[in-house]
Amino acid sequence: MRHTISILLENEAGALSRVAGLFSARAYNIESLSVAPTEDPTVSRLTLVTRGSAEVIEQITKQLNKLVDVIRLIDLNEGSAIERELLLMKVRAIGGEQREEIARLVAIYGGSIVDVTESSYIVEMTGDAIKLDAFVEVIGAKRIMEVVRSGALGILRGTKALRA
Repeated sequence: MRHTISILLENEAGALSRVAGLFSARAYNIESLSVAPTEDPTVSRLTLVTRGSAEVIEQITKQLNKLVDVIRLIDLNEGSAIERELLLMKVRAIGGEQREEIARLVAIYGGSIVDVTESSYIVEMTGDAIKLDAFVEVIGAKRIMEVVRSGALGILRGTKALRA
């Protein structure tokens, strides 16, 4: 089962490496990883996506909690959470009809065209992985020149918050 784990950790050299090393040493895969400082510059928030049974995820969280750099963590699958990714995509856009069709699809999926050249558009879009995957599919491999995705970010709904 897919799990999104959000971790608060000390914003210092080597902290991310120790988290990644824990996964590597135990042969667990990280599907996506995103990390940035929080409102407190001494603390970073790391969001990672991994897969595993309930037992494997429990083992991962126990091992993460043992790391000196980890302040707190939460498995976002344990509650109701909002999860989003950012997509940047460069697409071929040659000719009036093709350009109009791409612009229409971008609008339908709630994205924005952030750069325009004579032969391409760069599209920016946020959403869950299912929405972004669907957009990539509908644009089609022949039009896609390049795709960059951020990986998942997540936050719990309601009053419960992951804070240092």
